[in-house]
Amino acid sequence: MKTTASRIASLLLAAVLSTIIFSSCRTEPEVVPSSSVNVGDRQLGKYRGFYLLNEGNMGSNKCTLDYYDYEEGIYYRNIYAERNPSVVMELGDVGNDMAVYDGRLYIVVNCSHKVEVLDARTAVRIGQVDIPNCRFIKFVGDKAYVSSYVGPVEIGANSPKGAIYEFDLATLRVTRTCTVGYQPEQMAVVDGKIYVANSGGYNPADYDRTVSVVDIASMTQLTQIEVGINLYGVQLDSWGRMWVSSRGDYKGVESCLYLLEKQEGDDYYKPVGKYDTPVSAMAIDGSELYYLADAWSEITMAATHGYGILDLRTLQLTGANFITDGTEAAIKQPYGLAVNDDNGDIFVMDAKNYVSSGTLYCFDHYGVRKWSVTTGDIPRAITFVPR
Repeated sequence: MKTTASRIASLLLAAVLSTIIFSSCRTEPEVVPSSSVNVGDRQLGKYRGFYLLNEGNMGSNKCTLDYYDYEEGIYYRNIYAERNPSVVMELGDVGNDMAVYDGRLYIVVNCSHKVEVLDARTAVRIGQVDIPNCRFIKFVGDKAYVSSYVGPVEIGANSPKGAIYEFDLATLRVTRTCTVGYQPEQMAVVDGKIYVANSGGYNPADYDRTVSVVDIASMTQLTQIEVGINLYGVQLDSWGRMWVSSRGDYKGVESCLYLLEKQEGDDYYKPVGKYDTPVSAMAIDGSELYYLADAWSEITMAATHGYGILDLRTLQLTGANFITDGTEAAIKQPYGLAVNDDNGDIFVMDAKNYVSSGTLYCFDHYGVRKWSVTTGDIPRAITFVPR
């Protein structure tokens, strides 16, 4: 879920209107039937397949889960209800992040304030962890760490600081918390520390501009590193460098990408470079950082889209579009991005108009479209399932 002031406001309005319009004629959430399509792209690499999480519009309770089986070459749409028929509200409201770890699939459901835990092979539900306004998840040993806005989903200067929640993977119980900056987003784990990007997205008049550093052993915030306003994405490359994206203020301050490094003798990472390109999503495969250059302007009230590559060997933007066959003309709203590190396939998730079915596009390493398939509403994230 994007956390711009305009995006949140429009989603909240849509949720209210939907409640008013449909409350008199529908008492249960709409159930989207499961379906499958034979894509035919069978592979016998290191992954059995991948899950795709569909965010679903806020307030609609339409977060859904899809699965692509590499062995069969079949894409299965909306499998959660079929695998878990006794779960009344299904996955819930606004799927935000997802990861496979030690045989389990963890799904962060933002506005339902929970992390769903499933068996990674069967997608059968194991349990849930209750965490308020949860955002992203990472793992260390037998613990998981989840970034949380803590407060309710609403814009305002009085929103509380966010936190990192730790929970035990065996008991699925929250064990510790640590307060960080405002509206924390993505995280990276390095040398026993969690680096989390603080956005401050609920207070657009005064965005946060820091990365919090949390010591895992003591579960305390060690410091905050000033980077740039409205931070969001965090990725580590093979050289141990950290990449942090800023979404700007959607007016005069443009979205950009920051490079952070930790030199010999340094206690923490620090900013050493800045790239003046919008970065709404990014994925690293070896020596290439792929990114969606999607940016919204509250001045023009319009979005611009782009698809770029940063060469991690030279630390230079290549200027190349990673889609090379013209398919970008068919993509309405690029939203999610993933790369299969086994074969180099690039996946772009198209949210279209945010209220109807999206599309998943699969490109080969050269940017040529291999196939595409209809997804649920607002396709958001992909996680691969090891064999």
